[in-house]
Amino acid sequence: MWQYQPPLRDIRFVIEELLNLPAQWAQMPAFAEVDAATARQVVEEAGKFAADVLAPLNAVGDLEGCTLKDGAVTTPRGFREAYQAFVQAGWPALACDPAVGGQGLSQSLNAVLHEMLNSANHAWTMYPGLLPGAYESLLAHGTPALREQYLPKVVSGEWLSTMCLTEAHAGSDLGLLKTRAAPQADGSFRVRGTKIFISGGEHDLTDNIVHMVLARIADAPAGTRGLSLFLVPKVMPDGTRNALRCDGVEKKMGIKGSATCVMSFEGATGWLVGEANRGLAAMFVMMNAARLHVALQGVGHAESAYQNSLRHAQERLQMRAPVRDAARQGHEADPIVLHPAVRHNLLRQRALLEGGRLLAYETAHLLDVAERHPDDAVRHTAHDEVSLLTPICKAFLTDNGNASAQAAQQVYGGHGYIHEVGVEQCVRDSRIARIYEGTNEIQAIDLLVRKVIADGGVKLGRLIARLQRELPGSDLAARVQPWLANWQQVTQQIVQQAAQDAELPYRVADDYLRLAGLLLLAHGWVRAEAIAAVHTSPFHAAKRETAQYYLDYLLPEASLCLARIRAGQNPLPQLSPASA
Repeated sequence: MWQYQPPLRDIRFVIEELLNLPAQWAQMPAFAEVDAATARQVVEEAGKFAADVLAPLNAVGDLEGCTLKDGAVTTPRGFREAYQAFVQAGWPALACDPAVGGQGLSQSLNAVLHEMLNSANHAWTMYPGLLPGAYESLLAHGTPALREQYLPKVVSGEWLSTMCLTEAHAGSDLGLLKTRAAPQADGSFRVRGTKIFISGGEHDLTDNIVHMVLARIADAPAGTRGLSLFLVPKVMPDGTRNALRCDGVEKKMGIKGSATCVMSFEGATGWLVGEANRGLAAMFVMMNAARLHVALQGVGHAESAYQNSLRHAQERLQMRAPVRDAARQGHEADPIVLHPAVRHNLLRQRALLEGGRLLAYETAHLLDVAERHPDDAVRHTAHDEVSLLTPICKAFLTDNGNASAQAAQQVYGGHGYIHEVGVEQCVRDSRIARIYEGTNEIQAIDLLVRKVIADGGVKLGRLIARLQRELPGSDLAARVQPWLANWQQVTQQIVQQAAQDAELPYRVADDYLRLAGLLLLAHGWVRAEAIAAVHTSPFHAAKRETAQYYLDYLLPEASLCLARIRAGQNPLPQLSPASA
């Protein structure tokens, strides 16, 4: 059956050996007291909660789903009790500012927490998953009164939050939103409109829900420039119910324990967050935090898929392997892990998973540097790199998470198609991460058009230069160095050609992002191999083997990306309407 064991050893390798985060935390006064022992304790306790409390509820949530009756949503058995334990242990406040009740730990440790929560139970994790974004948005853009009223409850997790963007006619085009907000004499607004696909729009985990709603004030400019952000609580400060309701809970492919709601705001009272007509500036703070957390969903599913399919491959006996373990002589069947096709499958999973974990944790750490480092220049550089790495993490790691789930299903064979085994739930649950918080295609456009071409590739060039400087002197590094140069070269070609062909970057964006992800993981594996090379343990030997495997079997996929980018210089054919 489907199980989850926290990958504590690999997490320690990334935090302590590869990134050396305790030494980097020491350079930032906010984290100066967080040492390796403290980090280990936090990670171990988070792992226990994920494995002991959440993992047993994963299949329960999938089978039961959520029920809506008279406007109230009931979550699956055990979800409410698990959330109460989560709050009592202080997990929502982990990376929040102590000035507002947080524990003041790093974003990288928060990333570890959320990876493990998602590995154990993606659907349950959807409920607290938006708290970090609501916290960041209110902290940066909320009025003093709103921060005083709502931030402590959000930080503690006593109240959960939502992000209300999508409308049925608009989808990802936020400029088409029709929800309206009318100013009132007391400074509040009356919000009217309907939002769809609202995760945790209604539930029984907390008494109040803080809805962050995008709406348009009368006479606002058209498009996204006319959007404003509003805080609209389920329950008003005086204890009365606000004028909003849940009109439906979607029946979905996966994450069935997460209530995905249709929310109607019928003159609900709300308060402006940030400046009028600049709601996207306040919302993007929330969206960027959410996108990194979605990337961690990809890592979480990849971990769960890998460890379960590896265990199955070690236990499942089927036919003789072409090259047998000496201990298996005389047996009629071997564990399928001895068969090359299965080993390829599992090694690919491991290489993408462990490389992806490094990329996600390093990006989370750069968030800390961008916010907390005492040197202005260092903060500025980290901010630039986070802006580039966030869309890569979201798209590349969720693509890999879903692919790993399907690869795990392949290892299980026909049993992987059966619900009771658990892998088919992993396939279904992991699929949504490629779609929400901006589809992966939108992430690719964000990276290439808004982040790279917009400044002529300057920030990307600085990132590549930093990666080149960090490469150790090794044979593997010598294989990666030319690829980083290729990345820089193709970027400049796209920047130049886009001036004459406005559609070009949109044609090649997906392959460009995939290229970036493959090269970032290659860079990470070269660094990992160099560190592992000075140790003799089986763990470090496996790191060296996986690094070699990545460069031999996965890095060549970058050639395909380059070939497709070059092919993208030609216009795509137009598609005619289907004939009758």
